[in-house]
Amino acid sequence: MENSWISENTLAQARIAEGADFTVAGTGPLAAFLAAAARGDANAYFDLGVAYSTDSNGIESDLIEAHKWFNLAAVAGHEDAPECRAEVSDEMTAREIAEAQRRAREWLKSTRESASTLRRAA
Repeated sequence: MENSWISENTLAQARIAEGADFTVAGTGPLAAFLAAAARGDANAYFDLGVAYSTDSNGIESDLIEAHKWFNLAAVAGHEDAPECRAEVSDEMTAREIAEAQRRAREWLKSTRESASTLRRAA
């Protein structure tokens, strides 16, 4: 993806460029992002969107996943996510956008169910 706004001006890209360690006990950056996202971290959602949209930090480019994560970040209140989501959308078909939205809804549903199960167990 050749989008200068996303690749040059996002916090996640800056952190990656500075050599930030996104690993969790040697499991790789994706695991760290997902662990934070599972806790509802809007910045983690956004970082995942950046990683999937820019083919960075060892995560292969996938615009459907990028849109999903930017959408979740936007819903969670991340200030830059709506613009990034719109930029990614410009390179997607309507069918791909619909799939990204379905995946975002599924993520929200699964994390709510997990949180509900944990509360009952406690």
